[in-house]
Amino acid sequence: MTPEERKANSERILTEKGIGFQEEIPPIKPASEVKLRSFDDICKRAIAALLSTQSAIELSDKNPEGIEKFKRLMVYFGVEECLNKYETLVMEKRASKEDLVEVVWEYECCWALFWILGLVDDITDAGKICDCEKAIRFVSQCESFDDFKSQCSLRSVDEILDMADLYFRYDWACDHHNHIDSDWAVGELDSDIVYERRLAIEWTMRNTDDWFDIQLDT
Repeated sequence: MTPEERKANSERILTEKGIGFQEEIPPIKPASEVKLRSFDDICKRAIAALLSTQSAIELSDKNPEGIEKFKRLMVYFGVEECLNKYETLVMEKRASKEDLVEVVWEYECCWALFWILGLVDDITDAGKICDCEKAIRFVSQCESFDDFKSQCSLRSVDEILDMADLYFRYDWACDHHNHIDSDWAVGELDSDIVYERRLAIEWTMRNTDDWFDIQLDT
């Protein structure tokens, strides 16, 4: 689709879901301007983030020793060098409560990446948290990084842009509702879920390594 067709398709979905939008909000960039990260990079980010969320939960539950098995799994899958700044603090057991919250929410980032990798069929609904147990199984049932990669099939740039455009408009609606007009219709959207998934989608199309350094415009 062209950017304009993609915008129109997103607005159709918004209408179906009872989510308000403003027609003057522009389309996002065309496929010709997108360079996706490599298949390996996306796979490694998904695994590293998933193992980090589980580690953050262990720390939140006052069980720092529980992190050790996830450290070993990171080495096993070869993703120990792929951590972002908050994940690093978690794995070094130096994370604050706020840092832990940031990393636990990465389950939704993982879910978006698992969609991009073809493991999840659809993420157009963003009102309920992801199936965390299923997310864990995507990795835990694999015997190696190559085994995980073999289960995946990277979606096309056009598919990813379709979802990026939709989540851009989801995020705009949530931001407008939360900060400008509390009567603005957002359907069943959860703004935290929308933000985390959009962050991961955008990361796949940017050259910023740490997705916590990405500024999401609305």
